[in-house]
Amino acid sequence: MTVAKPTSTNLHDPVLPLVRPVPVALRCNQTIADAHVAIRAAPRARHAPYFYVLDDEDRLAGVVEGSHLLVAQLDERVEQIMVPGVVAIPSWATVLIASEYFATRKLKAFPVIHDDGTLAGAVDVEVFTGDIINLARETYDEIYQLLGVHATAMRTPWTAFRDRFPWLLSNIFGGLLCAFIAGRFESLLQQIVVLSLFIPIVLALAESVSMQSTTLTLQRLSTESLAPRQILAALWREARTAVLLGLSSAAVVALVVLAWRRDVMGALVVGGAIAASMVAACLFGVLLPTIVRVLKVDPRIAAGPLVLAATDVVTLMFYLWLGTAVL
Repeated sequence: MTVAKPTSTNLHDPVLPLVRPVPVALRCNQTIADAHVAIRAAPRARHAPYFYVLDDEDRLAGVVEGSHLLVAQLDERVEQIMVPGVVAIPSWATVLIASEYFATRKLKAFPVIHDDGTLAGAVDVEVFTGDIINLARETYDEIYQLLGVHATAMRTPWTAFRDRFPWLLSNIFGGLLCAFIAGRFESLLQQIVVLSLFIPIVLALAESVSMQSTTLTLQRLSTESLAPRQILAALWREARTAVLLGLSSAAVVALVVLAWRRDVMGALVVGGAIAASMVAACLFGVLLPTIVRVLKVDPRIAAGPLVLAATDVVTLMFYLWLGTAVL
């Protein structure tokens, strides 16, 4: 059966259409001699690199390499030579998620399993082009690089420290600055308890939307130039999205404040701070990675910590200032 190869345009499509049935599935209590008979009866199985082993309930239990089957004693059971704890792709995975398995592990195929552990089939590395796997590897790396970490193997503790610590300093500085700001408003926080209660959610929402914007900006920077028109277009697009996200999130949290604390002004302050801070956070997520790129620093490494630190400081300052002005 010929399976169409994925392209960069369908990375978020489900992987199931690319999955093929395994030519033969072995059983835990099967002897090696019986396994040889089953493989000979299935012509396609003779060239399979791996054979997947099922338990009595048809769930994936292990895997055996073809070379191990050839040298095993014929009276041994399959479960005695199989490798348990198989790395398997979930059936709900997208093409991009499946590609990451091949990008991060040197295997020729992976089993695909349903939620109940039963075997859906397998997907081969031949299905994925080199470009798709490289794209998945870059995406995998960027998960770490957004936090100021290189996802490079064989790094010593010292090189890993040098890579990560400078960007952690921006988070430390941002945290200390937030603590100083909160200290300046200590009397307000003691008097208006509702402000203290909702500091975590205000910061969390701003941080989340800032990282979403940062991720999208990093993807744009890898494919587009730094033309002012493109930067302004990205800012305008993110600003409109941020307004919708901010107003929606603010409405939900404000209603919770109102229902829980019966505090109309407190609800207005919390909701207003959320709406404004999410707009600012989106703009930080576009501007800071772009500025870092202009300064010829790798934005994938530097942008994440800088955006988070700036978002926390500005959000907290605005939140407490608004609380002072209104309450």
